[in-house]
Amino acid sequence: MTTHAPVHHSQPRVDHLFIAEMVEPGSRVLDVGCGDGALLHLLAETKMVDGRGVEISREGVNASVARGLSVIQGDADSDLSDYPDQAFDYAILSLTIQATRYPKTVLENLLRIGRYAIVSFPNFGHWKIRRDLLLTGRMPMTRNLPEPWYSSPDAHLCTIADFVSLCREVDAHVEQAVAFNSVGRRLPIGATLSMQNLLGEKAVFRLSKKQTPGQTAAHGA
Repeated sequence: MTTHAPVHHSQPRVDHLFIAEMVEPGSRVLDVGCGDGALLHLLAETKMVDGRGVEISREGVNASVARGLSVIQGDADSDLSDYPDQAFDYAILSLTIQATRYPKTVLENLLRIGRYAIVSFPNFGHWKIRRDLLLTGRMPMTRNLPEPWYSSPDAHLCTIADFVSLCREVDAHVEQAVAFNSVGRRLPIGATLSMQNLLGEKAVFRLSKKQTPGQTAAHGA
């Protein structure tokens, strides 16, 4: 009989806690780019979700399976098209969209696969990043963006304002949005988009696909 060494878990990531607040108990969840399965584990324990994961790295898949999670190896850029429409209640992408090659296509697939899409990402519009670019003229390195530009996996960094613009382009309705700093202090609910873009280090958005009048009527029938 094979025995497994115990898996030691660290404190939940701040964006994972905000994501968990947006997920209804007992939901069907697909976590895309799930890493070591930390978010799926949190959702299974606190929200009793029926969770599945997709992760590009073999190490991440192995770590997730060691937690007892259902995770397969796959690439968000190429494999999401294989999933049927509305297969999950929530399709989640946490701190991964900036590392995809085709963020717009990935977001469109998330909105197709899930009734809701939840996306978290680092905000490149934060004031410290703006300051460092202004003063040094070089790509900044921060706690949220720790790698130098030439080795960073982040191919498409964006600001909160950029992401809101992308949501409009793919006809996504922003159901809920939270901007927060590194210790998890969220900005006031009444903060304007420009203030969120200036002061938020990271953001989490819960989105749904806008319905046409015809679709609304069909659902209401």
